[in-house]
Amino acid sequence: MARMHSRRRGSSGSDRPAADDPPEWSDVDADAVEERVVELAEQGHSPSEIGLKLRDEGVDGTPVPDVKLATDKKLTEILEEHDADPEYPEDLRNLMERAVRLREHMDENPTDHQNKRALQNTESKIRRLVDYYRGDEVDEEFTYSYDTAKDIL
Repeated sequence: MARMHSRRRGSSGSDRPAADDPPEWSDVDADAVEERVVELAEQGHSPSEIGLKLRDEGVDGTPVPDVKLATDKKLTEILEEHDADPEYPEDLRNLMERAVRLREHMDENPTDHQNKRALQNTESKIRRLVDYYRGDEVDEEFTYSYDTAKDIL
């Protein structure tokens, strides 16, 4: 969705190397990784934050470069198995947080036309994502509004 509301190109980043086995220096027990993932989720961390913490801090001092290689499961699959998955998908939640911040900014600065457009674009992205997730990860009756976003956050 990089070019939908701007003339800029999308952002590119480095790709992870294709690997089938975890590196030799990372000999982490799969059960210990799963326990740490659930523990971090219960502390309120999002899936991306959990991945960063496992990469930086690791499990028992050993970093985990890739949860899928260490456990043969995706991080979100581990969270679903232990009923620790977030109520709303992370990308949708992040967009709603941004929309709430922009709306509060617009209440304080009603003549800020640039951020008014940014709010409109963000809310448009939210509505499209809700349509995409409707039925699977979001209720069928869910519709986005500022009040519902504020209640969720």
